[in-house]
Amino acid sequence: MTYTQGVAVAVALSLTLDLAVLRTRLVTRQVFWASYGIVLGFQLAVNGVLTGLDIVQYDPRRILGPHLVFAPIEDVGFGFALITATLSSWVWLGRRGGRPARGPGRAEPPAADARVPR
Repeated sequence: MTYTQGVAVAVALSLTLDLAVLRTRLVTRQVFWASYGIVLGFQLAVNGVLTGLDIVQYDPRRILGPHLVFAPIEDVGFGFALITATLSSWVWLGRRGGRPARGPGRAEPPAADARVPR
């Protein structure tokens, strides 16, 4: 699998997670894109340093070719996938008070007024 194919899969999975699995629909909100723009600025700065100083190198046969601040354009896609998946999961967990969804074999949480024996 090339780097380009990997980024296509990662972006598709993160969008599926956001829109269909967790249904947070962050990518449909203006606040997401404003936040992502800020993150992208820092991502490009760090990528520029890492790739500009040859700390990270890419096989030219595995990427499309265009670069953005020294890094291959695919890095923007991977960053997008990572940020989208992370924020979607964070919002989804936040809606549940930080608890994962209940499933088979999971105990019910104690009632809010339950007293702990001493």
